[in-house]
Amino acid sequence: MVEYDSQTLDTIFHALGDATRRAMLGDLAVGDRTVGELAEPFAMSLAAASKHIKVLEAAGLIRRDVRGRTHVCSLEPMPLMSADQWLGVYRRFWTNRLDTLEQLLRADDAATPHPPKPPLPGTEGE
Repeated sequence: MVEYDSQTLDTIFHALGDATRRAMLGDLAVGDRTVGELAEPFAMSLAAASKHIKVLEAAGLIRRDVRGRTHVCSLEPMPLMSADQWLGVYRRFWTNRLDTLEQLLRADDAATPHPPKPPLPGTEGE
């Protein structure tokens, strides 16, 4: 099994635990944004948006470049890949469990006699 840095994953999942930060990451997946552009869809000040951005930066999920007085943010995808790899263990677990359940349900369905279905209205005598 792959070893994961617990503190790094804790920081990433903490950052992802907030809907505003997830929306900001979604915007950055489309392209770079300024702090103002990231704050725009939300009813928050630039200072509040900056706090969210700092959490994303601390998790390594974004990079902020200062261009004069403008702060431009970019998505850093590698930490998301680490989180996805960690989640992959559980994805495989649940996929296997659901595949087993599907097989059991299909076997049960095949073993259960089904009464004939009544004809649809208006199709009698065809």
